[in-house]
Amino acid sequence: MLVVGALGVVFGDIGTSPLYAMRESLLHAAHDGLTRDEVIGITSLLIWAILITVTVKYVVLIMRADNRGEGGTLALMALAQQALGRRTGVLLMLGITGAALFYGDALITPAISVLSAVEGMTVVNPNLQPYVLPVAIAILVTLFAVQSHGTAKIAILFGPVMALWFAALAVIGIVHIADDLAVLWAFNPLYGIAFLSGHGVLAFAVLGSVVLAVTGGEALYADMGHFGRHPIRVGWLTIVLPALILNYLGQGAFALKEPAAIHNLFFLMAPDWMLLPLVVLATMATVIASQAVITGAFSLTQQAIQLGLLPRLRIKHTSEQLAGQIFMPGINLMLCAGVLGLAFVFKSSSALASAYGIAVTGAMAVDTCLLLVVALMLWKWPLHVALTVTIPLFVIDMTFFAGNMLKFADGGYLPLLFGGVLILMMWTWSRGTEIVRQKYRQESVPLVEVLDMLANSKPHRVAGTAVFLTSDPERAPTALMHNLKHNRVLHKKNVLLTVRNSVEPRVQERERIFVKDLDNGVMQVVVNVGFMETPDVPAYLAAAKRKGLKLDPYQSSYFLSRLRLIPDPNSGMPLWQDRLFILLARLANDVTEYFQIPLGRVVELGRQMSV
Repeated sequence: MLVVGALGVVFGDIGTSPLYAMRESLLHAAHDGLTRDEVIGITSLLIWAILITVTVKYVVLIMRADNRGEGGTLALMALAQQALGRRTGVLLMLGITGAALFYGDALITPAISVLSAVEGMTVVNPNLQPYVLPVAIAILVTLFAVQSHGTAKIAILFGPVMALWFAALAVIGIVHIADDLAVLWAFNPLYGIAFLSGHGVLAFAVLGSVVLAVTGGEALYADMGHFGRHPIRVGWLTIVLPALILNYLGQGAFALKEPAAIHNLFFLMAPDWMLLPLVVLATMATVIASQAVITGAFSLTQQAIQLGLLPRLRIKHTSEQLAGQIFMPGINLMLCAGVLGLAFVFKSSSALASAYGIAVTGAMAVDTCLLLVVALMLWKWPLHVALTVTIPLFVIDMTFFAGNMLKFADGGYLPLLFGGVLILMMWTWSRGTEIVRQKYRQESVPLVEVLDMLANSKPHRVAGTAVFLTSDPERAPTALMHNLKHNRVLHKKNVLLTVRNSVEPRVQERERIFVKDLDNGVMQVVVNVGFMETPDVPAYLAAAKRKGLKLDPYQSSYFLSRLRLIPDPNSGMPLWQDRLFILLARLANDVTEYFQIPLGRVVELGRQMSV
């Protein structure tokens, strides 16, 4: 059942690549006619790209690097940081770059997938061409509109639908391999190498389209936390990989037999009676693939927030049973606008293929760099072994990247532009929050001094419990100091609560909550939260009762400090970056909502800080 479930979530993106990968690769080489060796060579490149990049790199190697069962670029970055024992600027920038490029991929995947499936209508009836874009737009709008309701109820159908899709890929491929058995020579990598060596710059252009066959390969690793390593490996090796290879072989053989069919190779392979059901099935498969990418964007954003790379954004849980089923309105709106914009601008899957690939290959190169760190520092591989494994993979990644850079002016700049904006935002937020943290430590009072003062001065006490949220357990909360300064009172019971983000995806219960009695009616609570978890302050305080904390989370008063940030050219960042950081801070979700604090129990005290 886990394998079937993985078919519906993990393999949707790479599973719909046969709709356009072979077609685009052949069209690049067809400007002066296609020879038999060119068709076989391109088929060989597609097959070996899947075998090396997806099977060897991701399924065999990178999936070993699980961060407490979780995968993905940010999880790999956190694992590399754990292995090094510190947070370095290089690893941070690699993680930021990989995450930003994933968003570029997430913009293009729904548009190109749905368009390529709906374009099958024109094979059924050429007169339907004017309706391709409106139908695709309607499907995409509906897809983003239903996100707020959650997909848990219909997700049970994803696996069986994709299982049927992969069966159709395999059957169509097997039937057409007999069109020209010479296509089986594609298993010999020398045909692919010969094509590359004999076609100069054209070979790089073809590689830019061959990479379309491996888009979605990184999803095998990113979604590992949902299904586990073993079901994904079994699903890939026994179902998805054979189906893809058989279909690409069938497309290659059909192209050898019918060269004129390469403009819509996939759908023209189907017999007339199967064409309409295949278009419907392909559309369903591309919608499922798009859903997987959207869900992945939500999960990645949650990880980025918890790792301190993005400001707090609103997160809504859409399932009471599945913690991973979340909806983020801001991200959903951004993706919807971007996807629809791409569909309107490019209008066809062939045009969109020019913009596809750069973000994917860039993210794959980042994964290879992080893999090298993990192999050296965590797995303790000898340097020569680690380099022997990762350098060839990095060379392949960068070769694909170079091939895609030829498409830069034709739309390839879009994912890079979008990724660049996100890199700037994440880097600014990371730098800005570090500056705020350092200034807070400089301007705040050590907690030890405040405790000594409380023991000596004996301020007036009022009944009840006050919870003060603070980011640094060694410094006195600003709200506490303001309360003493302006109100000149202190509650009989006071809790200093610090919620710390961990580089682990989920924190074990025995390592989550620590309670310490500081005397004078002051208790300190430190909570560790994984980057795949959503903070819940009342739940943490209720759990802390088992460790000696006596309070009712829903009857306590919560004191928060609200910062008013002012640009400062001497803060360490350029003035424009100061202003960007302040804008991001204003867009952040309210602390009360983010930490799920009861709205009627909150007291906010303001202060200014220059950044």
